Amino acid sequence: MDTRLTAEQDEIRRTLRELLHKRCGPAELRTAVDSPAGHDPLLWSALADPLGLPGLALPERYGGVGCSVTELALACEETGRALAPSPLLATSVLVAPLVLALGTDAQRAELLPRLAAGSCTAALAVTAPSLTTALALTCDNEAFSAGGGRAGGVQARRAESGWLLYGQVDQVLDGHSAGLLLVAAHTGGFARARTRLFLVAGDAPGVVRTRQTALDATRPQARVQLRDVRSELLGEEEADVLPALAALGDRVAAVLACEAVGAGDRVLERTVEYVGQREQFGRPIGSFQAVKHRLADVYVAVQAARSAAYYAAWAAASAPPSAASGPRSTLAPAHGERVGGLALAQALEALRGAAAEGIQLHGGIGFTWEHEAQLYFKRAAGDELLFGPVHRLRDRAAEVAGLFAGGEAAV
Repeated sequence: MDTRLTAEQDEIRRTLRELLHKRCGPAELRTAVDSPAGHDPLLWSALADPLGLPGLALPERYGGVGCSVTELALACEETGRALAPSPLLATSVLVAPLVLALGTDAQRAELLPRLAAGSCTAALAVTAPSLTTALALTCDNEAFSAGGGRAGGVQARRAESGWLLYGQVDQVLDGHSAGLLLVAAHTGGFARARTRLFLVAGDAPGVVRTRQTALDATRPQARVQLRDVRSELLGEEEADVLPALAALGDRVAAVLACEAVGAGDRVLERTVEYVGQREQFGRPIGSFQAVKHRLADVYVAVQAARSAAYYAAWAAASAPPSAASGPRSTLAPAHGERVGGLALAQALEALRGAAAEGIQLHGGIGFTWEHEAQLYFKRAAGDELLFGPVHRLRDRAAEVAGLFAGGEAAV
């Protein structure tokens, strides 16, 4: 692994940082999260054109930039620094890779150029709280089911005109505003139960979407209700969804880890700046040894998390094609490794520690709603609720590595 960034990667980071500094300051951030869409459409347009961020990791033949998940992760490190609310995670990290890996030629040709251009946003609807299970981040997803009859979820049944979906999904990232929904649904009844993915237009008849109150307002979530909604099966009838979801999980974790590292680095940066200005007993509090030690611990944690996140992003980009998902899949873990979850655990822990220290060292103002420190702490806590918790991410990594007696071998 070469840890040096290329000139192209440096340029991506620099350009994004400059744009977000101008367009996503504290005031713009609060205005965006309070808007009906939960993000600034003008900022999303600027990220899409001319930067091409939504299609950064998509092939050029589908209108993408042709970079790898490494570049996408580095870009998300910058969006994480600013806590920029956007459909990037839901559209480009969760949905687009699944369409690329599992979709038919016609589906890829129709959907991917729109996703790459940012003209269409997408959301992955997986029955809560099963997103982390579906992505195999905290346990094996072989027993995952997208629905369970009276227990809830989404059921799919055949009709003369295709497939009809009925059910409800909560905590769908950007589900209230996405133009395309990728819904995990339960088919085949009890005896032949199977999870499949279906494409649903966001404004299709029978779709009812309600924005939910979320701990982290920069990641808007929605409840999606489906009442006999017409849908299209993603891919072929024999496509195996679970291996593709499990392989996607490592990629998602690597991107989220880089995003958390960016947020943690920004919290540390702001805290160091503040303790150099705030005076107590006639001197800046940053000159006190105890404060230096606390910030040094945060620095070490953030840098260690950055190393782990970069390695996870490199490993995801180096992944060979998946045998389970076909020769064109881009989702398989590299050389049997699943390091994304472990990197995500370390990054979330570092972000939570950096945000907590930032709140403490900012004194009374750090606890106020008006200050930005609480937003970073909520990002760490919100991501842990959606994709963790940390101890289960590490437990799964240890299980996959075969560290437990009787644990499964690396997959």
